[in-house]
Amino acid sequence: MSTDTIVALATAPGRAGIGVIRLSGPKAFAIAAQLGAANLTPRLAKFCHFQIHGEAVDSGLALAFPGPASFTGEDVVELHAHGSPVTLKQLIRCSLDLGARLANPGEFSQRAFLNARIDLAQAEAIADLISSGSESAARAAMRSLDGVFSRRIDQLAEQIIELRKYVEAAIDFAEEEIDFLGDGKIASQLQQLLARLEETLTEGKKGQKLLQGLNIVILGEPNAGKSSLLNHFAGDDRAIVTDVAGTTRDTLTETIDLGGLPISITDTAGLNAKPDPVEKIGIERALQSARKADLVLVLFDSNNRSVEQTRSLLQLHQLDRASADILLVANKTDLSTQTTGWQQDDKGRWLGISVKQREGLEELAQALHEFAGLQGEAPAFSARDRHLVALQQARSHLQQAIELLANQQAGELVAEELRLGHLALQEITGSFSSDNLLGEIFSSFCVGK
Repeated sequence: MSTDTIVALATAPGRAGIGVIRLSGPKAFAIAAQLGAANLTPRLAKFCHFQIHGEAVDSGLALAFPGPASFTGEDVVELHAHGSPVTLKQLIRCSLDLGARLANPGEFSQRAFLNARIDLAQAEAIADLISSGSESAARAAMRSLDGVFSRRIDQLAEQIIELRKYVEAAIDFAEEEIDFLGDGKIASQLQQLLARLEETLTEGKKGQKLLQGLNIVILGEPNAGKSSLLNHFAGDDRAIVTDVAGTTRDTLTETIDLGGLPISITDTAGLNAKPDPVEKIGIERALQSARKADLVLVLFDSNNRSVEQTRSLLQLHQLDRASADILLVANKTDLSTQTTGWQQDDKGRWLGISVKQREGLEELAQALHEFAGLQGEAPAFSARDRHLVALQQARSHLQQAIELLANQQAGELVAEELRLGHLALQEITGSFSSDNLLGEIFSSFCVGK
């Protein structure tokens, strides 16, 4: 356990009904007592008059959580005062005078991890829960905090350990008549383990999309209905819509919750073939946004433009995107002969909609969910980029182990690949991790958590 005591405001700064000050460390109870919160019963709220140098400055509740049965594993005290920034700063300043120090970002969670109260994936889930942009993301983060993801990783790690034991035993008995490496048992278990890891990776990718959301940009010619589509998604008139072409001259971004999927959607200036100087700047910004997006919705007026003309427009503006990351959307089907719904030709497919008549928009929302890999059941847990990288590394080592076993019967090399795969999984929960990794993770947390 740490020898110093840390203090921080655990609630958001600013005026509010209450503000919570959190203390953790060996001096937490003593400091709280000098602030007016003495003789606290563990886990029982007590009404106190908070004081500084004997003078009452506020009143509220105090809660004590003796270690190791606390969030951080240390003695923890929470002071629930009124949310006056002035009073809260006074109480924190007095805590510093009494021997505490200001907590670093994420230090409470870091201490919980270092004291084995939670693992690294659970610690990250705390930050994910706080920053979740939708109810589905919050539920997935909560499941990770409850240990769903960690238990899945621990099960994979245990299976790798059992395989390592078997392979290393086969190496030790290499001179025996029984061919342990070639009897098919290890190969079969490796394939089963790889399949379970693939399932976890697929689920993790869903959880990552749910956590990070999609960055979507709407492109198209002037007056194609881009702003109307943005307003539909936002549920409000966020963008100006008129019959005059070229109303939008700059990018306009709105963050929405689309059926549990967080989406950042950007309306852009129309792709005019002969732009004026202002339109030219807007078009360049539109293309820059599109190049950074996860998905580009290319909207065109089906009453005036064809699919081929729209594809030619993209080539004209040299939009360097993979075709899988571009979805052609034919708007205003109510005014044209274009059919609402999915259409296909030899170069790909597109979706016909009418924003004005609210036709085809459910199919568009479903397409966005499918692009994020979130069709069907919601993911069982949240995941981050580093989790997916570690899972991919573990998969690579398992695939290499299968190849070495099949082609060379090289037990020592198979054992080494299994060891490396095991280390990759341990990085997820923090069983094996570097100080640099821990510093990078917890520094991104908010202060007081």
